[in-house]
Amino acid sequence: MTEPKEAASRTHEVLGLLGFLLVATAQVSNMILARGVAGSVPPFSIAFFRWSIVALGLLPAVMMALRESPGLLRKDGLGIALAGFLGMFICGGPVYLAGVTTSAINIALIMALSPLVVLLFSVVSGRETIDRRKIIGMLVALAGALLIITKGGAAGPGLSSGDLLALLAMLGWAGYTLMQNDVGRGVSFLARIGLFAAAGALFSLPFAIHEIWSMPSAAFSGRAALVYLFAGLVPGLFAYSAYAYLGSMFGAVSTSLSLYLGPIVSAVLSIIFLGEAPTMIHLIGGALSLGGMWLCLQAKQSASR
Repeated sequence: MTEPKEAASRTHEVLGLLGFLLVATAQVSNMILARGVAGSVPPFSIAFFRWSIVALGLLPAVMMALRESPGLLRKDGLGIALAGFLGMFICGGPVYLAGVTTSAINIALIMALSPLVVLLFSVVSGRETIDRRKIIGMLVALAGALLIITKGGAAGPGLSSGDLLALLAMLGWAGYTLMQNDVGRGVSFLARIGLFAAAGALFSLPFAIHEIWSMPSAAFSGRAALVYLFAGLVPGLFAYSAYAYLGSMFGAVSTSLSLYLGPIVSAVLSIIFLGEAPTMIHLIGGALSLGGMWLCLQAKQSASR
């Protein structure tokens, strides 16, 4: 009896890994998109239509949540707006704008640092205990991040506005991560995403209107329509829905798998679709960042046992 159970367990793990690989690919495709259409499709218009598509796609889940919790918007309206601002607005237009002056690999590696910021805040605020392994892990990960952002201090363009925008988006995502589970307690994950997406679309709307008014031919071209549809469906509806499903099936392992797979998938997709191979700085900085975060997560898991 044990052999069939072990075989079923291995199959379950393999399917889980493939699932997370698919989700990581969908998530990272947003960064490839940001670089691939940089300058040709208005960034905040992409963000507005992306989050509008997500909000509309998740409208059934949102309506069900509002029927079950009629006072939700009154009670958590401010929190929903703040989560939408941090996670969808700050991680929307600025990411697409970043693609104009920095690579997709840089964006992916910088965004992958958000769990480190979350852990750092948790330590400072007393939510997490600190030990030597966490300190070492943080220092190593930060060293890798600095290496990537400053490009090793090499002569040349150095720190770009795109890197700074990606850094801003990463900090916004970290803030969103810290607060998302405290907003709309008792409401399904997808319903909360739908509400946050609607808030993010509303925050993006004034900037999108300005772009549409300034460059209507770029905002309403056939290429732009395909970009909006892709952004809303692949790194939007599919990525969030699949992540929610896999998270319910595999638990907390989803966070670490997505974290480590993202930059790797980004490098592969950058080579295939953009012709941007990772440099030695990316490889060394990425290894330091991911290695440091792995050490932090291992220390956190050991402390929780």
